[in-house]
Parts: sequence; C-alpha cells; structure tokens
Amino acid sequence: MEGAGLYRVHCANCHMENGEGLGALIPPLAKSDYLATHREQLPCIVRHGLKDTIVVNGTIYTEAMAGISSLSDIQITNILNYIHASWSNDLPPYRLDEVRQLLEQCR
Repeated sequence: MEGAGLYRVHCANCHMENGEGLGALIPPLAKSDYLATHREQLPCIVRHGLKDTIVVNGTIYTEAMAGISSLSDIQITNILNYIHASWSNDLPPYRLDEVRQLLEQCR
C-alpha cells in the first residue's frame, strides 16, 4: 500500500509509526476526532502545514506542523486514506477528484 510507505517516510517521525502522536506536542492520528471533523481541511494541512492551535480528543496542541509541498495530489490522497483506515479509524476514503478540489480551495 503506497499510503503506508508514504506515511512512514513523511509522517511517522512526528505522529509515530502507530499514529499515537508525541505526548502533548504532536497530536494523535489514531482514534482522532479531528480527522472526522476536519475532513475538508486535511489535504491542505498535509500540503501547506498548520500553524493554528487545535484540539484533538480534548487536548490542546500548539506546535506548528510543516507542510509537505513536494507530495503530489495522488500521494496526499493515499496518505489520507491510509490514516483514515488505520489505528481504529474507520472513516470514508478520499477520492482523488475530491482531494484536488479541496487543494484548489486552500491555495
């Protein structure tokens, strides 16, 4: 699965291999309420990063996340679909056309 490999290369250093995040610094992706409530923002966050304070599973996170502008639309789709299907997350998959549309909106 391409998404798993891309996740390991680009995301696991901070969000950890098991998606649990890094204590109070890096939010978890495993069982994350943020994924379900911010679906439309996630492609933009992967590509452009995030500098806002966010709340994930009741915990406040203030650490900035760097974007990965080198990832293609297909790679972002694969990473997000991997995250949405891993670690007890059971969220609907993204379609490539959906990700492209969402990325257009964040430019």
